[in-house]
Amino acid sequence: MNDRKTVFYLCLLAFLSALPVAGLRAAENINILREDLKQIGPLGWIAPNITFPIGDLTSPWVTPTDETPSAVLVRRLQLKHGGRNPVVAYDNRDRAHSEVARNKFPSLPRLQYGPELQNANIDFGLAGQIIYPFPVIGNSSTAGTHWLTGRSQARLGMTGNGGPARAYLTYSNNHIYMYPEHRDHDGADMFPANWPYMVISQGSSGSDRPFLEAFFMTIAALPEETRKFLREQKLLAPTLQMILRRNLAGIYKREAYYTARAHPTVFSKEQLAPERMVAFAADLKLGDIPPMVRLKVEEESFNKLAGLGGMSEKLFDTPSAIARIWRGHQYRQDMVVSAVDTKDPNGRDLRFEWVVLRGDPERVKITLLDGPGTRARIEMQWQNMPLSVPQNDILSHRIDIGVFAFNGMHDSAPAFISVSFPTHQKRIYENSNASGRVLLTSVDYTNGQAPHFDPRLHWWADWRDEFEYDTDGELVGWRRMQPDGTTKIHAADAPPARYDFEKSQYGPRLVRRDTQ
Repeated sequence: MNDRKTVFYLCLLAFLSALPVAGLRAAENINILREDLKQIGPLGWIAPNITFPIGDLTSPWVTPTDETPSAVLVRRLQLKHGGRNPVVAYDNRDRAHSEVARNKFPSLPRLQYGPELQNANIDFGLAGQIIYPFPVIGNSSTAGTHWLTGRSQARLGMTGNGGPARAYLTYSNNHIYMYPEHRDHDGADMFPANWPYMVISQGSSGSDRPFLEAFFMTIAALPEETRKFLREQKLLAPTLQMILRRNLAGIYKREAYYTARAHPTVFSKEQLAPERMVAFAADLKLGDIPPMVRLKVEEESFNKLAGLGGMSEKLFDTPSAIARIWRGHQYRQDMVVSAVDTKDPNGRDLRFEWVVLRGDPERVKITLLDGPGTRARIEMQWQNMPLSVPQNDILSHRIDIGVFAFNGMHDSAPAFISVSFPTHQKRIYENSNASGRVLLTSVDYTNGQAPHFDPRLHWWADWRDEFEYDTDGELVGWRRMQPDGTTKIHAADAPPARYDFEKSQYGPRLVRRDTQ
């Protein structure tokens, strides 16, 4: 077959695969217009008056030609129980670049944005600007491509203004989205945190589709009364996350759910077991649904202004994900975190598990402060990153702590406490025999080209500091090694220096403005 014929047949095959299967009526689109939206402050809009098209909720959910085990099981469940299709819409946010084929789920309604919203790119990229009154599962196989600040949509959500709050709003309103990691998880894990608010897939365009399809199968397998309860309690997204993680390949026992293998930053399609997810969902009873874990920080040593750059160590605080950046020079950090606001939807008593999922567990101490584990003290020591993650041999620069609520039947989806380290800085800490403390003796700020350097979060400088202390471990001063080989001595009791940021080819560069 010559190349021209090959191209013709491939195009014809792509066209035919997008057509509805004979005898099946394509689901209605849900049209979204600018006048349908109501502003809810700086985070975006709600669409309270958009209605879900009921149509024929008993029509086939999965195309009859799909013979995968999960699809066969979904069809059998629908026949056995006479079940209705789930109330859920599909939001493709890459303009069909990586779209679930219409004939794959012929009864699945899709969001269709009007011209004004498309012109404003409201239909494109990172989701969360619009909250709908019905469940939504979506994706965007897109990424930022700027040479300096380019990143996946997921990392943009973690590091952009309002991104974490929007991500939590989607998650807590029955919305969940899939995004490829793009280049943020190739050799080095670039994400400053872990969170349950979305699913991040290993790879680029198209790597998100297997997860979309698994979620659409899973939601259809849930008993109808369970789906209704999840919608009302706004627990659909956390429950789908729990089902995904509990049924990954190799996660066969409850103990395995408490390991890093079940809670990676990024998921590979090889981990997916859609047929297990469908079977688990079909057996999930309304009275057994676990809660969404809600965390809050009660005490902590992380500061609003830390390090020479005077930047906050608090990246974000949301109910199911807390993130910090270790900027200060101290060797130890402490937090007291509470999960007391977590309530079981059926009033069951809860027991909490706090698990170190990433980082050196010898340098992270978790002390439960009450019997059920609703509060915990977390004591952390500086860790020389990056560390290699055993599951995929990728380099990491984070501590991740997972918090799980167990209601006697099922564990919840995790909430996360993440602490990332500025691994572009080379720090040396040493034990002081005189003071009995562990002290920072030197730090090199010059490596702005390090793999984990994120110019949205970090800065670099063209010097190295060596610190001197008295016998009590109090700072006396430091020697600053300049790039030209000269050394400057700075006393700790001198007037505070003023530092500013300058643009550079690597990102923000810290400069000292005085001549002390």
